[in-house]
Amino acid sequence: MSQSTGTLKERLGRHGVWDVALRAEDPARRGEQEDAAAELEELDFGAIWLGGNSTAAHATPLIEATHHITVGTSIQSVWQQDATTTAADFARLESSHPGRFLLGLGVSHGPRVEGYHRPYSTMVGYLDELDKAGVPAGRRVLAALGPKMLNLAGGRAAGAIPYLVTPEHTAQAREILGQGPLLAPEFKVVLEQNPTRAREIARAYLARYLELPNYTDNFLRLGFDESDVAGGGSDRLIDAVFAWGDDDRIRRRVHAFHEAGADHVALQVVTEDTGRAIPREQWRRLALLLR
Repeated sequence: MSQSTGTLKERLGRHGVWDVALRAEDPARRGEQEDAAAELEELDFGAIWLGGNSTAAHATPLIEATHHITVGTSIQSVWQQDATTTAADFARLESSHPGRFLLGLGVSHGPRVEGYHRPYSTMVGYLDELDKAGVPAGRRVLAALGPKMLNLAGGRAAGAIPYLVTPEHTAQAREILGQGPLLAPEFKVVLEQNPTRAREIARAYLARYLELPNYTDNFLRLGFDESDVAGGGSDRLIDAVFAWGDDDRIRRRVHAFHEAGADHVALQVVTEDTGRAIPREQWRRLALLLR
C-alpha cells in the first residue's frame, strides 16, 4: 500500500485515478467527493489526479479526508495564478499535510488562454519563481508532450505527467527522461466490451481534445495522420488512446504503458457522464482487474 513516506515513485505506486469530477467546486458535492477519495485510498490506488485547471485549494479537502494517498493537480495551468500565490498555497498545504500534495503544472493550450505566448519560456520563468519561493523541484511535475518540455520535466521537476498519449509516446518519453525521473502518463479506460458502443463513448469524449493543436501535433509526431484526428478521431486513434473491452484486454493495455517505461499510470474512467458523475462503481472494477 502506498504511504506518505518513501520515494515519490514508491508513494505513487503503479496506478492512480485521474478525474475532473473530484475537484471541490460545489460545496454541496464536497461530502461526496471526500467519500470517493477515501474509497480510492481503500482500493489501494496510489494517487488522485485532479483534472482541469486545478490548484492546491482543490486538493486540500481530499487530502484532509484521507490518510496517505497523494493528491496531484493535472494540471494547474501556469496562466491560472502567479507563482508567488502557488508557492504560498503549496507551503500552507505542506505545513499541515507534509508530503501529500504534488504540484502538476502545464502550459495549457492557445485556444483556451487569452494572451497565450512563448509557452516554454513561460514555464521556465514560472519554475524559476517557484525555486526562489522554496517549492522543491521534487514536489512538482510537468504536463510534457514534446522533447523540450520533457527535458525540462527531467531537469527542473520530479518528472512528467503526459496526458492523452500512447505506450509509444511513453517509450520515447522514457528515453528522453532517462531512468531517474518520474513518468506517469494518463490513460483513458471505457469499461465497455461492445466495440461500437465503446468507441462511441470514447469518440464523444475525445472530440474536444482534437480541437487543441498540442494534442493533434503530438499524434502526428507519433505517426498518425490528418484523417486520424478528423471527425472525432479514427478507430485507429480511439483504440490507441483508450482501453476498452474485457478485463484481460484492459489489463494488457495498461500493462503496455509499464512495459514502455511508465512508473505510474493515471487512469481516467470515461463514461457518458464523465466530468459530472463520480464513477465509483467503475473504479471498484478497475481496482479488481488491476490486482
